[in-house]
Amino acid sequence: MDHKKELKELYKEIKIEAGVFTMTNKQNGKVFVGSFNNLKRLNGFQFMLKTNTHTNKELQADYNTFGNDAFDIEVVEYLKKKEEGYFDAKKELEKLEQKWLDKLQPFGELGYN
Repeated sequence: MDHKKELKELYKEIKIEAGVFTMTNKQNGKVFVGSFNNLKRLNGFQFMLKTNTHTNKELQADYNTFGNDAFDIEVVEYLKKKEEGYFDAKKELEKLEQKWLDKLQPFGELGYN
């Protein structure tokens, strides 16, 4: 087996995990709650902040003010996929994110949502 084919096979075996994450500002305690169907997209989320192109203006402003080290990112819950029957991952991920929005209430002075 050639190296390129081997790498492709390894890539196919990588587990794609969906879930909800928080980004907490350690300076003021504000929280952002988000979710991705592929948590590897967190890298892109952080890249947008680093390049000053994130669509959440308040989060971007605090990131610019306090810097990367002032924030903690944590995956708070992974989406558990049902083994049998119909499973709408998008809908279930929305419910999971709403659960964390309800729990943490990251609005106004408390957060960036």
